Amino acid sequence: MTDHALDSWKDKVPLLSQKPVADVEKAVCRRRRLASVFPAEENVFRALSLTPFDQVKVVILGQDPYHGKGQADGLAFSVPDGVRIPPSLRNIFKEVARDTGRPLDEASSDLSRWARQGVLLLNAVLTVEEGKAASHANLGWKGITDGLVHALSAGRSGLVFMLWGGYARGKKHLIDEAKHRILEAPHPSPLSAHRGFMGCGHFSEANRFLAQQGKTPVSW
Repeated sequence: MTDHALDSWKDKVPLLSQKPVADVEKAVCRRRRLASVFPAEENVFRALSLTPFDQVKVVILGQDPYHGKGQADGLAFSVPDGVRIPPSLRNIFKEVARDTGRPLDEASSDLSRWARQGVLLLNAVLTVEEGKAASHANLGWKGITDGLVHALSAGRSGLVFMLWGGYARGKKHLIDEAKHRILEAPHPSPLSAHRGFMGCGHFSEANRFLAQQGKTPVSW
């Protein structure tokens, strides 16, 4: 990790400068020599680069990066503009439109606009091999992202944590519910979105909570 934009995270989360991260990075480097790994090396920590520790307002937790070529950009659920919008992201946009009245056709698939407003789009696992979902799930990323979530919970107050699906809900125990707002729903995947993600109202609820905390709501 050499990006100076990550300094705010390194200062608050010593784990990022310690051996566990170096070990995972070495393991990923070995995998890159044998297979296509996403996202590109410079985008692995993009979520942290775009959303400094002290500017986080909302945390949206994903599982692992998209494993199709050209999809993963380092932000959970996001894909570059021009790439076909994945079904989960399409359902997220549908819920944003239903919940906030934002026209669906105005939604850019590149979610960096959210990240720059303080929405941390963090996957539980930060890398994946092409065509192999969860292929890096056991490399050690989960302990690192657990550390990030715990550091945010302990070091900040008044954050919104959106936990969609089992992977995200698995980090709930790391969050101090007395200090933060936790919003839970099924994953936005077509396999589960109809079980409660659609209609969850998380985007307007997050903005109401942020306003109560004296923070600027997110323009979804």
